Amino acid sequence: MSKEIEWLPEPEEKNYPAAASYLELLYRKEQVDTLVNKLRNAPMAQFKAKDIFRASGLSLLGVSNSHVEKDRQKIKDGKHLSPILLVRDEGQGKVVIADGYHRMCAVYSFDEDEVIPCKIVSAGA
Repeated sequence: MSKEIEWLPEPEEKNYPAAASYLELLYRKEQVDTLVNKLRNAPMAQFKAKDIFRASGLSLLGVSNSHVEKDRQKIKDGKHLSPILLVRDEGQGKVVIADGYHRMCAVYSFDEDEVIPCKIVSAGA
């Protein structure tokens, strides 16, 4: 099923506290504050859905997940999705999906080659 996926020009404000909540499980509070500030100021970038998943090392959630299904319905209804927030953790050799994991899974279910707008920053200095 080919469906045009609509995106907001910038992440929604609520995505930054959500990213901070997740990142606090992985990094010290001071580092999280710095990362979120960097994300707010980062330019928009784009990567294919399949490449983000490969770089993250995460498993794909299926459409049976209620959050994924909610985002799939937004896509079907032509609603704009918020770009995702990524952190490049060079020490781990992975990309952390700080916010937008369910949106990524929903988009992937439509088209693994979909280009995803995002902000990406490095966890390094």
